[in-house]
Amino acid sequence: MTRKYFGTDGIRGRANQEPMTAKTAMSVAMAAARLFRRGDHRHRVVIGKDTRLSGYLLEPALTAGFVSQGMDVVLLGPIPTPAVAMLTKSLRADLGVMLSASHNPYEDNGIKLFDHLGQKLSDELELKIEELMEDEDQELAPSDELGRASRLDDATGRYVEFVKNTFPQGLRLDGLKIVVDCANGAAYKVAPTVLWELGAEVIAIANTPNGTNINLNCGATQTKVLCEAVMVHGADIGIALDGDADR
Repeated sequence: MTRKYFGTDGIRGRANQEPMTAKTAMSVAMAAARLFRRGDHRHRVVIGKDTRLSGYLLEPALTAGFVSQGMDVVLLGPIPTPAVAMLTKSLRADLGVMLSASHNPYEDNGIKLFDHLGQKLSDELELKIEELMEDEDQELAPSDELGRASRLDDATGRYVEFVKNTFPQGLRLDGLKIVVDCANGAAYKVAPTVLWELGAEVIAIANTPNGTNINLNCGATQTKVLCEAVMVHGADIGIALDGDADR
């Protein structure tokens, strides 16, 4: 079966044009909620995003879709894609969603879904969501069973600790000078914080997102500015991330 919405890495497109519209985002959420609303427990989905302006458009639409199906929504705010996968599992959520188009310019955005283990959905599950999106008779939750939305204020802090715990115990970065290019993206707080807390001297660049400068002349696909900064500051190493910091 040919897929209409999902590609190799979720759903992507130009913001406010199909399929990256509020209408389609809500439809994706409603369909995914129906598929993952299994068992009698209180159902939960976590939603993260990068720093694109269109996140303000798509995040509320997703939230409304999930809430209409009786799923509670936990909003993470701007945070790396791997953090969404980690927190989906940590919070015992049924589903995780990341709003990002990775290294693409700010005009684009995307929707990526994770299962309860923080794993990318299979092609079969994505096809099932598409089938449910075409169902015009989607049942809605009764008014007394609507979901609730809340914000996880310490999402960034939790991920910082998770990342640090992947570093060998007893090993520090003291004496190292590191330039980190945050791509004006999802890791603009996380990356400098992790490196600094591990003991490095950190020079952060492209760490002032404004909604439209993500990946703009910076980040993993445009490393000229990073290379120049390493030379200017006499740094030991330079690290470049992309917009959602999954590489």
